Amino acid sequence: MKFIDGFWLLKNGVKPYYALQVVKVDQQTDGYELQVSTKPIRHRGDTLGGPVLTIKVHSPTEGVVGVKIDHFNHSEPTVNIPLFPNAKPIPNVNLSKAGSDYTLSTAGLNAVITENPYTITFKSPKQILTSAGPKHQGVFDVPSQWTLSSASNSSCLATDIGSNPNPEPLPPIIRYINSELNLSPGELIYGFGEQFGSFVKNGQTVKIWNQDGGTSSDQAYKCVPFYLTNRNYGVFINHPGEVEVEVGSEKVSRVGVSVAGSSLEYFIIYGETPLQILERYTRMTGRPPVLPSWTFGLWLSTSFLTSYSSETVSGFLQGMQDRDVPVRVFHLDCFWMKQYEWCSFTFDPDNFPDPKGYLSEIKRKFGVKICVWINPYISQLSPIFKEGITGGYFIQRTDGTPWQWDLWQPGLAIVDFTNPKACEWYLAKLNALIDIGVDCFKTDFAERIPHASVKYFDGSDPMRMHNMYSIIYNELVFNLLRDRLGEGEAVLFARASFAGGQRFPVHWGGDCESTWEAMAEAMRGCLSLTLSGFAFASHDIGGFEAIQSTETGHPMQRAMFLEFPEDRNTHYLDRQFMMGPSLLVAPVFVPQEEETEYYIPAGRWTNFWDHSRTVVGPIWIKERVALDEIPVWVRPGTLLLRGPPNTGRPDYDYGKDLRVELFDVAEGETLAKVPGGVVIRADRQNGKIKVTIIEGKASINSIFSVGAGGKERVVKVDSGATEIVCELV
Repeated sequence: MKFIDGFWLLKNGVKPYYALQVVKVDQQTDGYELQVSTKPIRHRGDTLGGPVLTIKVHSPTEGVVGVKIDHFNHSEPTVNIPLFPNAKPIPNVNLSKAGSDYTLSTAGLNAVITENPYTITFKSPKQILTSAGPKHQGVFDVPSQWTLSSASNSSCLATDIGSNPNPEPLPPIIRYINSELNLSPGELIYGFGEQFGSFVKNGQTVKIWNQDGGTSSDQAYKCVPFYLTNRNYGVFINHPGEVEVEVGSEKVSRVGVSVAGSSLEYFIIYGETPLQILERYTRMTGRPPVLPSWTFGLWLSTSFLTSYSSETVSGFLQGMQDRDVPVRVFHLDCFWMKQYEWCSFTFDPDNFPDPKGYLSEIKRKFGVKICVWINPYISQLSPIFKEGITGGYFIQRTDGTPWQWDLWQPGLAIVDFTNPKACEWYLAKLNALIDIGVDCFKTDFAERIPHASVKYFDGSDPMRMHNMYSIIYNELVFNLLRDRLGEGEAVLFARASFAGGQRFPVHWGGDCESTWEAMAEAMRGCLSLTLSGFAFASHDIGGFEAIQSTETGHPMQRAMFLEFPEDRNTHYLDRQFMMGPSLLVAPVFVPQEEETEYYIPAGRWTNFWDHSRTVVGPIWIKERVALDEIPVWVRPGTLLLRGPPNTGRPDYDYGKDLRVELFDVAEGETLAKVPGGVVIRADRQNGKIKVTIIEGKASINSIFSVGAGGKERVVKVDSGATEIVCELV
């Protein structure tokens, strides 16, 4: 939200109450609770009237400092982001006082509070990270007409009005809490979930409010109130509702965060590296489980077909098999159900008269897993609609009638997942599909969730539920798959998500066009998402018109600056990425007749496809690339473990017949892991290398070393050996 006109003046009708002076400090076990006045206190008379803010500065876990600003503190909100859902906090805090300054210290992060004027300065051992200076925090009374430009009160409110002629009127004044942090010269901001615009967010206004706008708009399916900087810290805004962020777009040297309401909390997360920041952030919001190995194969979707039948659908799989293209997951999109009846959770009997037999046949013939498209919207023409009405399973208006509209399906209603009976009813439909051979679900939609003039079964605040709905929906379906298929076999193909949604992978990038530009949009969306705590991201090929990730929260697809924060060239790169720590992938975004360009950081890198080709960075490469190729380079010092060639499947025995590849490995020890608990160590000393299986069971087929100038050495190995010593060239 923008409150000012220029830098000095306020917009007409806006009244601010800035946090100016600490009038009381209470030391607690994990931090300080402050009473902060919004006017100077010179004598007792100045204490009469005016807001006094309660601000708690605390540390919930090591390397993290939280700032919680409360105005009216009368009750706890009914919807919150779960914190530490699958990892315990690590308490580590020290409190001290020097003069009028109070300091909270935790794992290299210091928060220094000054009483008058009230400020908080966040420091690392090397530098000031950021600060909330005088008048950086406060509450604002805003005429409601100014709020009509916000995400929730324009597009979403308009859709409510379109389906409800008597919406609840807005109050004349809306109170916001606003907090600003300094933006240093050269500081860059990334993240906020899956954002398709510019990779670096400086200068942008970002609305944390999930919407269904496609990849070519400023709307996003997976908004996350978290951003990462190139200055060794991240910021997590612990608020599930609409959050508006001005990234140098209102005041060019500040990041401003505002929410409508009485409370705002944010956390400063320090890390010596960007990956450590993500590790601490995902400790707070959750980490993904181990994915089934088959999910890393090729997924084939039917999408919208003009002729949709079992014969047509099977023809796609046969065509891929004829072309020797291995498909691991086959996805049946919308029209597996009868038109106008989405969702009925029943195969269209005209096109699939024997769905159980059909799924069994294609799974046997083509060796695929089956995914089907679902969503939480129920058309009034669906045969199960009356069940939902009778049971009271849908989100309701405040007058007790179901909330409905016609935008996607005729008179659709939305399942209320705060109602336990509604959850049981919904899961029963999915259980029946698992019984006939469905292996996973594409949990589509969940962005168009109403918030005005509606009520939930459990009384949840609709504004705070709008973003969180996607989490509840995906968690429900993911847990069902885990319970039915077993630990490590559950996977979704989700479109909407929010903070903490990384616990229920995977996620796809939404509807995109079939253009080079849309491909770049999808790439930026994926990289922004994986800079926001999500370990896995995927997107459509062609458009619409891992283990370390589980243990640490580190993403598979990594923006270049995550791995090379000291290289300033990488801070702006959004058309290439690292796959894990070792492989540089540079997708081609231009036609074959044009040159593609990408960047190689320092060191001698080896071409993944042609080991005789090496380059020494830092260097920009320009080259023409064939349509059936993609530039992939191996980082120096890499120990790469590969399985047998030409398997055509991602789910093979990872510990059998391993090919150990070493790329410019220096003297000393290098480790690598494969799924199944296998750890292999390479020790290089005096021109010899010893490869040892130090954990788990595995067999090594060969050792392949690439050195200077692409020189190679292959050593065939007895598959039963657990320790091999060989000469290097």
